Amino acid sequence: MSLADWLMLLALSGLWGGSFVFTGVAVKELPPLTIVALRVGLAALILAAALRVLRVRLPVDRQIWATFLAAGVLNNVVPFCLIVWGQTHIASGLASILNATTPFWTVLIAHALTDDEKLSGNRLAGVVIGFLGVIVMIGPATLAGLGTDVVAQLACLAAALSYALAGVYGRRFKRLGVAPMTAATGQVVASTLLLAPIAIMVDRPWTLDLPGAATIGAVAGLAALSTALAYVLYFRILASAGATNLLLVTLLIPVSAIGLGVLVLGERLGPGHLVGLAVIGVGLAAIDGRLVAGRTR
Repeated sequence: MSLADWLMLLALSGLWGGSFVFTGVAVKELPPLTIVALRVGLAALILAAALRVLRVRLPVDRQIWATFLAAGVLNNVVPFCLIVWGQTHIASGLASILNATTPFWTVLIAHALTDDEKLSGNRLAGVVIGFLGVIVMIGPATLAGLGTDVVAQLACLAAALSYALAGVYGRRFKRLGVAPMTAATGQVVASTLLLAPIAIMVDRPWTLDLPGAATIGAVAGLAALSTALAYVLYFRILASAGATNLLLVTLLIPVSAIGLGVLVLGERLGPGHLVGLAVIGVGLAAIDGRLVAGRTR
């Protein structure tokens, strides 16, 4: 990965780390399907407006739209619904730990389905070390909740698996010649077309109480920052660094979430946070491979 790839990965982790905070606020007043439908629907409007300003048109090719639809299901519809629902039953810390298993699934899926992202010792070791760092950072005590809401935990694990499949599947946008901005827009438009009718039928949003300013702000943040801007970065990194490297972002999301807590909420970093951050750094260095290669030479 280049320096630009690492910087984009850090930015993406901040945007997605904020999504756990936004979701934690929104679920207090809105049902999960409505939150997810608003998230992708507003993001679709934002990205479509951006394409119009840039004078870029969405493709009309059926194969590309079939790819948009499949990517939307794997990257938005399935994981967003499962994580938001899971967060109504388990703590955000445990949800983010389960989400951090995504690189492990990605390494295995990419090894099985691609020719250029095969499993290596340093990649596997780095993923395991990084995951341990996530547990240390969030706090091993968080794992005490394992087993109490098994279905919700399985939902978060299934979301992580869906993200991994989406990362590998999304590689085809580069082969189809679809630019990152266009891929991000097409994906959230397709997700909106799928989710909006379901949310209307299930949640009947016209019967819900008008949410407060905090919830409206949280949904706006989810759409504009954690979805629209995040997926533009997502597809840029995917095109340049591959699925395995891209989904290392889930190891960094807890770092970003805790950092946001320090900056925005005035929380303090404890020794466990610093140790966890160091362990995650070691894991990322092992996956990147250059430090190991340099020492070997």
